[in-house]
Amino acid sequence: MQDFRNLKVWRKAHEATLAVYKTTRRFPREEIYGLTAQVRRACVSVGSNIAEGCGRRTKTEFLQFLYVALGSAKEVEYQLLLTLDLGYLLPEGYRGLAQTIDEVQRMLVGLIQRLRTPDS
Repeated sequence: MQDFRNLKVWRKAHEATLAVYKTTRRFPREEIYGLTAQVRRACVSVGSNIAEGCGRRTKTEFLQFLYVALGSAKEVEYQLLLTLDLGYLLPEGYRGLAQTIDEVQRMLVGLIQRLRTPDS
């Protein structure tokens, strides 16, 4: 069992979540229970699954939670694209968030690959 706060990928996911919360405050009021809530929930899920996986006993269990986190990051990726297409985000804001989520995804894939090697 390890402290999730020590993982760079968790810190990056947390940074992304804080940015998503800040950005979604400006979304239309009618989206508060729709897209705003959904993108926030998906983003929170990334960091939450990394944290929960760190509390598991085996590497296999940890990997399962990392895969769920990766799926949630993909969900956020789509939802950000949707918010751009709906005009809720300007292209500059979208690019920054999308880049951060992409980095989280790459970091998750790297960690998953490292954990899947027999010597890790």
